[in-house]
Amino acid sequence: MATPYVTLEDDTQAFYDRNLLERALPALLHDKFGQERPLQTRSTRKKTFRRWSALTPTTTALVEGVTPVGSSLAKTDVTVTLKQFGDYVTVTDVANWASRDPVLTETAQVLGEQAGQSLDQVYRDVLVAGTSVFCTEDDSGTVIGTTRTNIDGLINTPLIRIAVRYLQLQNAKPFTKLITPKPGVGSTAVLPSFWGIVHPAVYYTLRTLTGFVSVKDYASQSEVMSPWEIGNYQDVRFCMSTHAKIFIDAGANKGTGHASTGTVKEDVYATLIFAMNAYGIVPMNGHAMENIVKPLGSAGTADPLNQRATSGWKAYTNAIILNDAFMTRLESGALA
Repeated sequence: MATPYVTLEDDTQAFYDRNLLERALPALLHDKFGQERPLQTRSTRKKTFRRWSALTPTTTALVEGVTPVGSSLAKTDVTVTLKQFGDYVTVTDVANWASRDPVLTETAQVLGEQAGQSLDQVYRDVLVAGTSVFCTEDDSGTVIGTTRTNIDGLINTPLIRIAVRYLQLQNAKPFTKLITPKPGVGSTAVLPSFWGIVHPAVYYTLRTLTGFVSVKDYASQSEVMSPWEIGNYQDVRFCMSTHAKIFIDAGANKGTGHASTGTVKEDVYATLIFAMNAYGIVPMNGHAMENIVKPLGSAGTADPLNQRATSGWKAYTNAIILNDAFMTRLESGALA
């Protein structure tokens, strides 16, 4: 649908300083803690990750002169198929000529934000489908279970400890390096830790847990590895995003403790916790993200009076869980 001039900034309205306006964007975090393995063009649309299984320790002494049976290698292949995502908007010639704003430039910025948020949710929905999950199931927040429909409790210390213990028992490796959000390509060494993505509604409770260390209380602000990092707790460094998954009305009936009484269901909030090599992000080289602009007059006979221009984005990418044992999902309620 074309965007007419009347929906854009009118010429008679006061000028505004666009540099002072900041769009309220969520943190785009769900591609930050996985392996990025670009797929080359003209090499099909599938990417296969291969994992070799560890060999069982041998504790039986060798017999002199006797060749042991030996072991066999075993592999697991995980394949992801790339998908295309995209959108565009149409701008009329009048809007482009009459508005004081550079409409197509502004449109590209808005589309860029939409693209980032769209792909973040695509990746997130892949990750929240993992099979490792721990839930708070009662209003006191002390019982740990795995049934979403029973959830009527808040995030708590036992829940996080169980998640960390689970990852440690799987021999999942904590992060010791993290890509820094700065110009150029590079990574920074960090103290060994797992990383978590938490919703602001869950952070409200997380920050009250005894022993939680806020980023403002770090010994040095150089220790803050991400602009979205909020603190650390129980060997997990947490980042916050409104894009963290919410399962609407998926929990138990709201109880009499932290939430109102009645038959309304609890919303269930997912907190993802990652070790290294838990998942992969696979963009297509050269086509991971494209901004496509069709100027006025480019449509030929489909636009005989040169009335419409379009700007859009297209991405060819996908995410995949590589090892469910190297990530886990905490599910809890949140304070209203």
